[in-house]
Amino acid sequence: MKKSLMIVLFSVMLASCGQAEPAFDSAAHEQEVMEWRAGRLAALLKPTGYLNQTGLFWLDEGTYSFGTDAENDIVIPGDAAGVIGVFDVSPEGIRMTAEPGVDVRNEDSPVETILIADDTTDQPVQITHRSVAWTVVKRDERFAVRVRDFEHPFVDTFGPLPYFDVDSSLRVPAVLRRYDEPRIANVGTVIEGLGYHPMSPGTVHFEIDGQGYELEAYTSGDRLFFVFGDQTNRDDTYGAGRFLYAEQPGEDGKTIMDFNRAYSPPCAFNDFSTCPVASPRNRLPIRIEAGEKYDPALHYAAETGH
Repeated sequence: MKKSLMIVLFSVMLASCGQAEPAFDSAAHEQEVMEWRAGRLAALLKPTGYLNQTGLFWLDEGTYSFGTDAENDIVIPGDAAGVIGVFDVSPEGIRMTAEPGVDVRNEDSPVETILIADDTTDQPVQITHRSVAWTVVKRDERFAVRVRDFEHPFVDTFGPLPYFDVDSSLRVPAVLRRYDEPRIANVGTVIEGLGYHPMSPGTVHFEIDGQGYELEAYTSGDRLFFVFGDQTNRDDTYGAGRFLYAEQPGEDGKTIMDFNRAYSPPCAFNDFSTCPVASPRNRLPIRIEAGEKYDPALHYAAETGH
């Protein structure tokens, strides 16, 4: 009888051991963060990254000539014709008409005139001319033309990105406390008068060094998105705040906030993005010394060329 009881107890102990949480592997975590950093830089350097952006022009209704000549209403940098064409802006969007004889393309097909579907549509359009390309962005019912240069010298000299040392203690468990109903957040951007209005499911609560904090989360596909600030914005990180993603939690609300994956917004690298800034409620009163730092030398300013 005693032998049978010992066997049962031993079996229970084995089962309990099998259900125990595995020990956290800080070395594996550091390797994951380093791989994420490599992917981060690779994404920035792609033609679809932010580094080759060279212009952002907000347009009211009317007609605007554009090209590299100084007499144009919109003067764009790069290897392009003196006059490329005109933009006609109306409530329906921006229509481009090319100057006769100027090679302008949409997906490698020549175009003479086209209504440029903006970035809020299912199939936004990119127009190219030599090494220059442009798209239309729509924010708060306002339209702008964003210009890229695929041969932008800034891309060739960019990097490396600066980071804090990996700190596994700043990979923290968190809990999403859902609002009764998801609500639309009103967040400012780097563009004066322009807002960012994401859907928020609730606030995420977590602890750092035994102290509790919270950030309002925004829904981004199957993940949670955060625009947050902290005391490092004064010196080591971008002043308007940083971005961070976390996995969408299940019904228990549990997720992980890994601040080692916090990164600078596009406007840290040039003046041609419409980045949201950390709202007052999403500014932490502590230093988060993890993730990406800010280096002014990695910011392209059109007026100075660097």
